[in-house]
Amino acid sequence: MDGVQKAKSGHPGMPMGAAPMAYVLWTRHLRHHPAAPRWQNRDRFVLSAGHGSMLLYSLLHLTGYGLTLDDLKSFRQLHSRTPGHPEYGLTAGVETTTGPLGQGFGTGVGIAIAQKYLAARYNRPAHEIIDYRVYGIVGDGDLMEGISSEAASLAGHLRLGNIIYLYDDNHISIDGSTDLSFTEDRLKRFEAYGWHVQQVTDGNDLTAIDAAIAHAEQATDRPSIIAVRTHIGFGSPHKQDTAEAHGSPLGDEEIRLTKKNLGWDPEKQFFVPDEALAHFRLALDAGTKRVAEWKKRFETYRNAHPELARELESVWNAQPGESWKQALPTFTEPMATREASGKVIAAIAPHLPALIGGSADLTPSNNTLPKGTADFAPPSYAGRYLRFGVREHAMGAILNGMALTDGMIPYGGTFFTFTDYMKPAIRLACLMGVRPIYILTHDSIGLGEDGPTHQPVEHLAALRAIPNVTVIRPADANETAVAWQTAIEHRTGPVGLILTRQKLPIIDRTRYAPADLLRRGAYALASSPNAPELLLIATGSEVSLAIGAYEQLSADGVAARVVSMPSWELFERQSAEYRDAVLPPSVRKRLVIEAGSPFGWERYAGDGGRILGISRFGVSAPAEDAFKEFGFTPQSVLAAARELLG
Repeated sequence: MDGVQKAKSGHPGMPMGAAPMAYVLWTRHLRHHPAAPRWQNRDRFVLSAGHGSMLLYSLLHLTGYGLTLDDLKSFRQLHSRTPGHPEYGLTAGVETTTGPLGQGFGTGVGIAIAQKYLAARYNRPAHEIIDYRVYGIVGDGDLMEGISSEAASLAGHLRLGNIIYLYDDNHISIDGSTDLSFTEDRLKRFEAYGWHVQQVTDGNDLTAIDAAIAHAEQATDRPSIIAVRTHIGFGSPHKQDTAEAHGSPLGDEEIRLTKKNLGWDPEKQFFVPDEALAHFRLALDAGTKRVAEWKKRFETYRNAHPELARELESVWNAQPGESWKQALPTFTEPMATREASGKVIAAIAPHLPALIGGSADLTPSNNTLPKGTADFAPPSYAGRYLRFGVREHAMGAILNGMALTDGMIPYGGTFFTFTDYMKPAIRLACLMGVRPIYILTHDSIGLGEDGPTHQPVEHLAALRAIPNVTVIRPADANETAVAWQTAIEHRTGPVGLILTRQKLPIIDRTRYAPADLLRRGAYALASSPNAPELLLIATGSEVSLAIGAYEQLSADGVAARVVSMPSWELFERQSAEYRDAVLPPSVRKRLVIEAGSPFGWERYAGDGGRILGISRFGVSAPAEDAFKEFGFTPQSVLAAARELLG
């Protein structure tokens, strides 16, 4: 209450109502160590109802994670460690960034999948070195959002018994009572998903909450949810069980009345009695013993299974070695870049035990399944291929959860246009700086007869607009192999591989620059011996069109340059000298060629350039006819270049 009031902003009601169940979980069940917040076998706690962040910050302060009372007093202030919603990487003990409701729910499922896979691959009889659980607190808003339905359905199907979610069933949302819009039987819904379901009717009954969590911990054959009937703003004489307690400070007078009502000194602020702090700080001693015991177990495991231990530590330390790079294929035959991507995955997967992923029910279209790879499924969970089903919302969040697990390299495939469903999760991956890899196929009007609903037009511009995502649209199969290498070596944000359905010619690297230059985002693929008077800048399937125009212009005596520009983001990370060498500022005649929205290309086209793009939705037609309709043919590109040259 005091932190929210001082900030004059926040959500006091949820922390007040959920405090008892959070207390039971953190002091009696959560296996953690505040002095070692990245200990690999710690239980994970996800506050999916991230608006209740003051609950988590209070727990982190009380149990000894290094968050001070001054930090709590800086709640929601500039550059504080206690922002309005929990942010991963900013505050020790925060396992994931939450805020958009339902994302934490789905992320927790991803964390649980990663745990099940690692346990199946590395645990051995008498050596259960990976056995942590995923606990979470979810609210009505989380359960209303569609992503939680997708994630819960998949978690139930996979029988992820390492998930225990506490449902803060307080019957209140911003608009008022949940009866206004949310009257389904939530418990029956989760029973239908295949979850273990319990209900605690009194959110202040610590014994009942304790027993329910203990019971859930024994139900290892399926995920668990415990509906705890709480009261938002508990103890507030005038605002308990009201929407007013949800998103606004209670007010000084109401806080005094609430403290008095709860037997607290109404004049004291940010007050923690010594005996209470000592009680919570027992987590430090317990954590020290727990970690020491686990380290002994790990040493015993290492002695018994040295190769497995080395491999596991290489995963945790994100040190995949070099053999996977040597396995990268070289291509000589024309093929779609989605097909090339599939061949790359098949080649490197045996060398990368941390590589795990799948597709949103588009496996044969996305080429995401290496031949012979087993599905991730009960009862063993040792398989590395995930059948996400038609669940792009959940897939995005689940990939984040896996990426939050040390060393894991998760990937997920879908049609590029369906990133619209994944956008909140992509945005959170960027914010957290974690690295899922998105395999986004059917990248343009080139997918053909499916028509405008499936043909991405604005999607490249939309994805590039998100800070910290790296978008790569390779020009041929060999650029695709380098794109995969770049994605795996990248560590600080998600990577989207934008891939074609249609076949592309292999660029002759004996005549043109090597594909390895893709790493630099853009490079001079072909250039006349003389200083260029025209730049042809293209990405993906349109690079071959630029080469065709270049060859004809060269025959006509025009000094031109083809720039393959698969990634704006990689290019912008290069030095100014390199960027100017590729795109000489003195060359103002520039033709950009990309079968997508021209939005954003102005920065590279410049004042004297032209953008050959698409500013309307696509058409249902064979790919060749669709490209002709929109002017993406060698003849059209050549005509545009000549017009630009005057």
